[in-house]
Amino acid sequence: MTRIQYQECIDACIKSMNACNYSYVASLKEYDLATLRESIRLDRECADICSFAIQAMTRQSPFVVEILRLCAEICERCADESSRHKQTHCQECIDACRSAAMACRLISGA
Repeated sequence: MTRIQYQECIDACIKSMNACNYSYVASLKEYDLATLRESIRLDRECADICSFAIQAMTRQSPFVVEILRLCAEICERCADESSRHKQTHCQECIDACRSAAMACRLISGA
């Protein structure tokens, strides 16, 4: 596949990465960090794997399918964890993560 064919997935991963980074920072400012501990950890993981997936698609890595499958799994887990919280930044993260997971699964055939 070419970068143009990956573009929708790249765009979804960028949105997820940005939403997760925002949620990560916003969560660290919350009063009760203990309840957000897992969400904070998964926000960081999700942002990192989305960034890596973008790089893999851009350079047409031979491992892109495997990377996108992992990205989809982490995005879904991050969305699931975010859905346990009422904060606005968590809610915004859910949609972005689910869209990225769907785009990654579409490309990877998973």
